[in-house]
Amino acid sequence: MAERKAFLLRIDPELYEALSRWAADELRSLNGQIEYLLRQAAVQSGRATRRGRAEGRRTPEGGPR
Repeated sequence: MAERKAFLLRIDPELYEALSRWAADELRSLNGQIEYLLRQAAVQSGRATRRGRAEGRRTPEGGPR
């Protein structure tokens, strides 16, 4: 499994509460919900594939990943 990156996120308290409730409704952790939403946005914008990889990234050999 790929290494996970950790970072601090500052967020408005109202948004935090809304995301917490949403995560609970979907049986996810808050962290899992935020990652899910970010991944969806990245895919919709064409910046990542459904598997979470960045578009256009290549292996060291030059082929697609």
